[in-house]
Amino acid sequence: MKSLNTVALIPARYASTRFPAKLLQEIGGKSVILRTYENIVQMDLFQEVYVVCDHEEIYQQTIQNNGKAILSKGDFESGTDRIASVLNQLPDAEIIVNVQGDEPFTKKEALRDLLEVFEQDKELLVASLMHEIKEDADICNPNQVKVVVDCQQNALLFSRSVIPYHRNKSVQPVYYKHIGIYAFRREMLLKFATMPPSPLEQIEQLEGMRYLENGIQMKMVLAKDGVIGIDTPEDLEKARIYFKTKI
Repeated sequence: MKSLNTVALIPARYASTRFPAKLLQEIGGKSVILRTYENIVQMDLFQEVYVVCDHEEIYQQTIQNNGKAILSKGDFESGTDRIASVLNQLPDAEIIVNVQGDEPFTKKEALRDLLEVFEQDKELLVASLMHEIKEDADICNPNQVKVVVDCQQNALLFSRSVIPYHRNKSVQPVYYKHIGIYAFRREMLLKFATMPPSPLEQIEQLEGMRYLENGIQMKMVLAKDGVIGIDTPEDLEKARIYFKTKI
C-alpha cells in the first residue's frame, strides 16, 4: 500500500520498568531494536521507517547500521505520545504506524492488512491489531491485554481482565488479545497527543482506552498470528530460541 504516504515509527524507550535496556539486548548478534527496525524496512510497506528514541545509544546504534532515527525530547505517557512529538519532522506522512520496538518478529501480512483498512474506509482515523487466543494461561494473564469488539470489528473495551466473562456456558466465547500496534491518520495522531490520559486508561495502564473514552472509533484487524513481545528476560530467551528456528 503506497498510494497514501505511509510511515512506520518505532518508539524506543531505554528505561523499561520491567526490563531496563531490553532494546539493546542481542538476538542472534543484533540488538532487539535493530532486528525490529530491519524487519519493518524489509517489508517494503512504508515510504519511511524511523526509530523514535530517548537514548543516545539507541540512536547511534540505529544510525551506525544505516538506519534512520529521531531523538525525542521529554517524558511521555505512551509510545504514541512519543511518536506524535516528532511528527512535525515528517510533514508528508499521511498514515503513521506505531510499531512496538520490542516486537522484532512482526509479520508483514498483519501490517499490510492494517494499512489496507484505511484505503477501504476513507473516514477511518485509527486502527489496531488483535489475534485469537485459546489457552487459559493467556486468557487469564493480566499481561495479555484483551479486547472485545462489535459486529463491525470496532473495539468496545480493552482490559487486562478476562473479557468477555463466560457466564452463559451454552455459548462459546472468542477471546482476542490486543496486539499493541496502532495505525493513524495524521490528524488523529496529533489529536491523541492533546488529549489527557483518560480514567480507564490510567486505571488499567492501557492507552487504547483513551480513544474509546473520548468517543473515537477504533477498527480492530484480525491477525493470523500473535507477536513475540519482549517484556522480561524470559521473553528474551524465548525470542532467541524462535530466531534460531528461522535460520
